[in-house]
Amino acid sequence: MTHENTTPYTAESIRRALWENDSETYGPARNARAEELVGLAETTGDRVLLLDALLGLIDSYQFTSESGRTLVPFARLLRMWDERPADFHSRALHRLHWQFKWIVYSLIGNPDIPLDAVRRWLPDMERHYRVAGHSVRPVRAAEFHLAQHLGDDGLAARLLTEWTAADRDRMSDCLACELNEQGEWQADRGDDERALATWAPVLNGEQSCAEQPHLILALSLVPLLRLGRFDEARRNHLRGYRLARGNGSLVPALARHIEFCALTGNEARGLEILAEHAAYLDSGEEPLSRLQLLSAAALLLRRLTELGHAERPVPLPGDAPVTTEQLLARTRDAAHDLARRFDERNGTGQVSTWVAARMAGTPFTDRLSLGVRGARLATGSPARTQSAPEPAPAAAEQAAPAAAEVADGGSTDLAALLAEARRRTLAQHPDARAAWRAVAGAADRTGTALDMSDRAEVTYHAAVDALDDPETADTLFRRAAEQFEAAGDPGEAAAGRARAAYTMAVSGRTEQGIAELEALCAELRTLHADGRATARQLTGALLASARIRMGTLQAAPDPAAAADALTDELHSLLALAEEQRAEDPRMCSRIADISCLLGGLLAGRGDAPQAAELFARAVERYHEAAVPWYAAEAEARLAEAALSLGRPQQAEQAARAALDHGAGLFEPLGCAHLHLILAESLAATGQDDNEVADHALEATHWADQADGGEGLGAWAQLVLGGALLRLRRYDESASVLESALPALEEHHHEGHVVQARWWLGECLAELGDHRQAGEHFLLAADVAKGWDGQRDHAVLAHLAGDALNGAGLNEEAAAAYARAEELWRTLGRPQSAARAVRARAWITLRTTGSGLPVALDVMATAERLLTEAIAEAADDDSRTTLRAELAGTYRQTAELLVRGCDSEPGDEDDDGTAQRTYEDALGYAEQTIAAFTSLGEPARHDRTAAQLMAAWLESDLGHKSAATTRARTVLADYGDEDTDDTAKRRRAEAQALLDSLD
Repeated sequence: MTHENTTPYTAESIRRALWENDSETYGPARNARAEELVGLAETTGDRVLLLDALLGLIDSYQFTSESGRTLVPFARLLRMWDERPADFHSRALHRLHWQFKWIVYSLIGNPDIPLDAVRRWLPDMERHYRVAGHSVRPVRAAEFHLAQHLGDDGLAARLLTEWTAADRDRMSDCLACELNEQGEWQADRGDDERALATWAPVLNGEQSCAEQPHLILALSLVPLLRLGRFDEARRNHLRGYRLARGNGSLVPALARHIEFCALTGNEARGLEILAEHAAYLDSGEEPLSRLQLLSAAALLLRRLTELGHAERPVPLPGDAPVTTEQLLARTRDAAHDLARRFDERNGTGQVSTWVAARMAGTPFTDRLSLGVRGARLATGSPARTQSAPEPAPAAAEQAAPAAAEVADGGSTDLAALLAEARRRTLAQHPDARAAWRAVAGAADRTGTALDMSDRAEVTYHAAVDALDDPETADTLFRRAAEQFEAAGDPGEAAAGRARAAYTMAVSGRTEQGIAELEALCAELRTLHADGRATARQLTGALLASARIRMGTLQAAPDPAAAADALTDELHSLLALAEEQRAEDPRMCSRIADISCLLGGLLAGRGDAPQAAELFARAVERYHEAAVPWYAAEAEARLAEAALSLGRPQQAEQAARAALDHGAGLFEPLGCAHLHLILAESLAATGQDDNEVADHALEATHWADQADGGEGLGAWAQLVLGGALLRLRRYDESASVLESALPALEEHHHEGHVVQARWWLGECLAELGDHRQAGEHFLLAADVAKGWDGQRDHAVLAHLAGDALNGAGLNEEAAAAYARAEELWRTLGRPQSAARAVRARAWITLRTTGSGLPVALDVMATAERLLTEAIAEAADDDSRTTLRAELAGTYRQTAELLVRGCDSEPGDEDDDGTAQRTYEDALGYAEQTIAAFTSLGEPARHDRTAAQLMAAWLESDLGHKSAATTRARTVLADYGDEDTDDTAKRRRAEAQALLDSLD
């Protein structure tokens, strides 16, 4: 902000500085300047200037965290009013009475102001209002606020009735703010439905002000959670936090957002909000607002401590980092102390009861996905053990307890348990491992000695159970192999040793494991040839060897040659498995296993079509084998491949199947990937964006839970932001996209960053934040200018011009339009270039000293550009498009002439300038009519709009007969069958013109 530097200050320079400060952003800098200007005004002896400075200081304080400081300057103003009321001009008098309300609320919110003193201000407020002829409605509202604060529900109910019955006048708070307080009281009394109904006009956008819907969005969060309306609560959090963030006058709203995060499993998000606004924890101003923040922070920190994060460092401004537990103690003690001070002042326990209840809050749900990332509080789940040759999915672990109840349940019928375990093993059921544990348990309880073959099977499955401990698993697999050997089953013995070698290889001893596997594969080939090993045992060992070597390809001397060799080997293995398919029902799933591995290898080598075919084959074989739980991984890989090949319908089907069959099987990153694939597939086929948003939201949640999920989570946020934008949920979309940008810039291609900024700019423009929208469009355009194709660059530059124009930044907008114009010309898009030129013409009219003549020259550039393009157009469609654009240029030229004219014909038009200007405009209107007429029926609405423009111009020029004829032409142009809204508007305007002429 530029300050006046001349000395001494004059009354005029101080007044000018007051005006300048009034336009500054609320905050400490504005407050400091306002204080300085009060001191300067005092030196002039100009009481009117001083009261303006004091009013400005109160206004500056009120919308920041220093609002509690308003009492001193306001008390001074009242003394000045009592001494010399004539000093108060009408605007100052209005501001004095308006600010009276703020003062009373500040007194109630300060426990150091005695209750009797607070109560004395209320009759004084009523006296001043009555003397000034104002309604007592704001007085009753203040009395209601005090009764509510004291917990006197009976008095509050009576005052609420009197408040709402009193007349509204210019001293009344806006309706949005009144509804805020009324709904908050209803929610505090547990009537959530009624509170939300009260707030509906604000939540629906019918009512708003400088602090609404910011506050009501925050107030609505817990009532919505109590009613189970979680989706609405999430939306209101995303909408509301963007509005409240960083605003010191909205600390109570920030506290509600922190509380919401603590109650929905979003503690990480809550901690980020608290860290960003931690300075308000120790603020000496607005005690009641500070108490709101302290109690919400204590709730959040308590939740974090309960979740095991007591020792997590939490930074505070100006302090050394403290732990969560330390800050919890500090905020909890401060909240209790401040609540006690209020209760001692009030003579009730109301505030302490409310604070204790908030700090003891319990979550409404374990998690409510928000779509915005929070700092991770804990590491993700440990990675699963790499797949082994005998599939052992995680579903087996999840299903195990239920299976144990069925298969074991204390049974001592060992023969029945063995039969059940073998049946499940043959069926490849995920509960097979639990069934073998039941066998082992029954044998131990009964002391029954199992024969060697049975013992070998129990040991083998115990090894599978121990895979999280590779050393134990290796030992058990080798023991099982010895037992199978002793039982006379060399095939199973070799398969057991192969499983041990595989476990060795995946646990870090890769070379040793591969060498042993190769030897065992050779042994199994011999055994199979002799009929002493099954095809399943042989292919299992060969598949295990291939899996290990696939992970070592990049370390090979010639990775491409090694990959070629492995590809050929897997094709041969697949052929072998197909040949032996009839031997064992489980060979179907073996074929699927091999197809999946080969598909993954080919996908990595860029052969997506062949990979997709193999994944589809694997899915088919798993289902043929009646093991859908194993199909989930193949379905996931198929979905990914299909999406990359531009087959969204196939991708959607596969992703849905994977989520259905793989429930509980996938790690968080896998879940995120699947939901994201499904969201992208749905978006690509133009399906319901609500479902797109739902799956993208799920993807963001699972990415948040995963180690290394930042990049995938950012991509999911981008997809979510796009879906919300298409659903016209602009504020939610903006919150998500703003959150995604840092990770997109770190982990993704610049094209994704450009898309995020593009969508974010569109959202902000819809929300009325044109300056920020323009900044994002320009940032995106600066990236796109380096691309081979320049269409995106041109579109973004044009959008930046539109946004900056909307923000009133004329110079910046004109530069953006000029940039877009040049790009459109280069791209051979004269119609788009003409639009950019026309926009510059309007800016020129507003900003140049020459005004209309220069603006007309710019507009003429658009006309020439289009005329030349029409002459050079290669086909009728292009000519039609360009002629329509030229007609629009004629129309805008006519409008430009009228807007740029200082007067109307006959109205102080001594030299006839206005008459000539309007006649020129009429000429362009007639050109517009002719141009649209040549385009036929598709341009009818445009033609009639031009006719009406010409009719009004004729009327202004005094040509009543011509104006009447044109208006009647428009009425005749539309018959009774024309019932669309445009036709109705045209007829109504034509009739209004005729009525005015009559």
